[in-house]
Amino acid sequence: MHRSAADIVREYGPFPGVDRVNGVTFDGEHVWFATGGTLQALDPSSGKAVRSLEVAAHAGTAFDGRHLFQLAEDRIHKIDLETGRVLASIPAPGGGGDSGLAWAEGTLWVGQYRERKIHQVDPETGAILRTIESNRFVTGVTWVEGELWHATWEGDASDLRRIDPRTGEVLESLDMPPGVDVSGLESDGGDRFFCGGGKSGKVRAVRRPKR
Repeated sequence: MHRSAADIVREYGPFPGVDRVNGVTFDGEHVWFATGGTLQALDPSSGKAVRSLEVAAHAGTAFDGRHLFQLAEDRIHKIDLETGRVLASIPAPGGGGDSGLAWAEGTLWVGQYRERKIHQVDPETGAILRTIESNRFVTGVTWVEGELWHATWEGDASDLRRIDPRTGEVLESLDMPPGVDVSGLESDGGDRFFCGGGKSGKVRAVRRPKR
């Protein structure tokens, strides 16, 4: 396994009225972050929050190209990007102990926090298609260019891990500075990860290593 320090290239926030950042996702233009009672859209160029949707937003967030998906307690809601209306809902695989949400290969990928697992889930039914074991608490999940990454947070230590999607073996680790927590993870499809900053109320951009 290759291990290195995470290269934090930018910090966003804290934002007015935001006590914590849970899940994060990227729609190609804005970074959406979950704050508990709202989903807020951040312009990563200006660093300003530019939109807000009043929805339950307790953990991971994902974007499928058209809709937002949001963990809300023990459910995953499919949300209209324009209105914030909940269009559909499926059970979350961890029954409320979920964190981290990503869209890839036409399915949802859901972290089960304290169980140290990542589930691939049918977005229509919530059925678990397969499960990958981790050895750390899972707090964010993302795919980028065929690579599966997940965030961890235990005690005051967090890192971003690239893992083998078949075996769960850790292939690479980016260590965050002590006390810098990661509560959500998303790639911009290029050379940046966006990381939810938990109780700091911040979103951080971390450089993805070049291949």
